[in-house]
Amino acid sequence: MSIAWLRERMEQWADHPAIVWNDHPFLYRDLLARLQMWHQALDRHDVGTGQVVTIEGDYSPNAVSLLLALIERNTIVVPLTRSVAAQREEFLDIAEVQVVVSFDDDDRWRIERRARPVTNPLTCQLIERGHPGLVLFSSGSTGKSKAALHDFIPLLEKFQVPRHRRVTLTFLLLDHIGGINTLFYTLANGGTVVAVPSRDPDVVCRAIETHRAQTLPTSPTFLNLLLISEAYKRYDLSSLELITYGTEVMPESTLQRIHALFPNVQLLQTYGLSELGILRSKSRDSSSLWVKIGGEGFETKIVDGVLWIRARSAMLGYLNAPSPFDEEGWMNTQDVVEVDGEYIRILGRRSEIINVGGQKVYPAEVESVLLQMPNVKDVAVTGESNPITGQIVTARFNLFEPEDPNAFKRRVRAFCRERLAPYKIPVKIIITDDKQHSARFKKMRRSSP
Repeated sequence: MSIAWLRERMEQWADHPAIVWNDHPFLYRDLLARLQMWHQALDRHDVGTGQVVTIEGDYSPNAVSLLLALIERNTIVVPLTRSVAAQREEFLDIAEVQVVVSFDDDDRWRIERRARPVTNPLTCQLIERGHPGLVLFSSGSTGKSKAALHDFIPLLEKFQVPRHRRVTLTFLLLDHIGGINTLFYTLANGGTVVAVPSRDPDVVCRAIETHRAQTLPTSPTFLNLLLISEAYKRYDLSSLELITYGTEVMPESTLQRIHALFPNVQLLQTYGLSELGILRSKSRDSSSLWVKIGGEGFETKIVDGVLWIRARSAMLGYLNAPSPFDEEGWMNTQDVVEVDGEYIRILGRRSEIINVGGQKVYPAEVESVLLQMPNVKDVAVTGESNPITGQIVTARFNLFEPEDPNAFKRRVRAFCRERLAPYKIPVKIIITDDKQHSARFKKMRRSSP
């Protein structure tokens, strides 16, 4: 049994809460009972080793116990959430899904079989190995979504090392590498997973207050929304001990404001990729964007200012794209970094760098300045082609209150002149009502050709 060690730990904590769902705690013994129920149900539906199975749901007791049962049965698991509903059929076809188990809002489930043979060589290789698998789809923020196929065994290996036991809110979705990491870290250490029905700041803050959550794993975009909403003023968040943030570059102005609001909370930058897993990390301090990453099973190197990683938990490959690994197993993350001894500072994805007459502009740096302006709710900075300079800086703003566009543009440029080099100042300024973030609370930058 591939996760016998995890089952043994869960048995030790039988009377402790494992999951809080719909504000109701479910004990580890409840999960273990459901796990046994799932093995019987999967037997009845002939779901066994090597089959590709989709879980359509969130962190409900039935969905989590099903996930554990599928790992024990050495199936290939494809978690999907409602955030990818528009791409559902495409994702099912790419992963060659044979069984779909879907959950409703009351945690009731149904099983649907699909007449689909498994032909992808990578999946066939994993089936021959007799190991459980995991398929994760990228957000597609920089193009077509890619399907990363993992061997679940090395991905879960690191959780065998005992660490801190915490009550943790599950902000990152179950179909995200960060969500998988949060879930198994918590279960492996006897902690409690607090599920929320939405990622609305008030909903999240209420859950923290009600269930005395200690850890909030989230994104810079959500932390900015938290600041905007001022939900932190309406709830008691004194139980919080740790806020981790990742998935995108943190604007320095947002970090400083969060640190000022929560001076007794540790702020930790995390780093991971769907292709590699989540690395261990250590921020220089809570107010710093300098971070040390690595840990057992991971190697890092910097080549021409870009971060490369080699991981024991790396995926087997993409199901629908060429392998991103070189012959020695290194992956170019495309993240441009600065280095200071053992610490790095992530500046942004190479594909998002704006080149203005040979000068590099990093969107997060400009956004960090613009977010400090009065009446600015959110902003996304991108590059746009220009025949003279190659590219210009474009900024799309969400405002709190309507403002005369021409007056606002003058105000932006005056504000930036005191804080940014001339080539970094936005040339094109757009006011929009469109959201600037995805369902995964990651900044969407719509670059123009």
